[in-house]
Amino acid sequence: MSPPSSRFLALLLPLALLLPSLSPTSFAFVTSNQPSSFTSSSFSSCLSSSSSLSETMSTPRWFQHEISITAPSRGCHLITNDINKAIKNDVSSIKIGIANLFIQHTSASLTINENADPDVRRDMEMALNKIVPASWNHDGTFRHTMEGDDDMPGHVKSSLMGPSLNIPIRNGCLALGTWQGIYLNEHRDQGGWGGGHTRRIIITLQGQS
Repeated sequence: MSPPSSRFLALLLPLALLLPSLSPTSFAFVTSNQPSSFTSSSFSSCLSSSSSLSETMSTPRWFQHEISITAPSRGCHLITNDINKAIKNDVSSIKIGIANLFIQHTSASLTINENADPDVRRDMEMALNKIVPASWNHDGTFRHTMEGDDDMPGHVKSSLMGPSLNIPIRNGCLALGTWQGIYLNEHRDQGGWGGGHTRRIIITLQGQS
């Protein structure tokens, strides 16, 4: 390869002036006629090793499910089994990845917490009610009050707890801790199996086998 022409260097000079933080040695040009040490054979070797690496990597896998759950009452409800049942045929094929759960509502939410003692779920609901009391509908705190005493507090609780979860997938299973469970938090009073508010949850799985 012939050395860069003086005209080419002149074109690069304004660029060097626009980058004052770079030292003069940042711009280096090879003017020697000696062949580069990176030969065509080494380039071929690099391509070969890159090809071998891509062959060992598995194709990313994507799955998506939608489930509907109606909580039996207002409060925090354990739905880990419902989630596992919906994804069992697909998650088993993923060795490493992540599961995203997203609830499509503004007065319900998702969270992860204690899966053994039901008193934790009861206490969680009591705490949320103290954090966002229904009395705020009547003391002038809230203006959005036309849909009932549980509506605006439900919106606030939904934002506090959040609409989505990301859970690692490891060796074909959700990598939850021993005492961790997935909660559906129903923030409205209307409920009951077969009635009330049916909540839709989108489950997206991605990863590699």
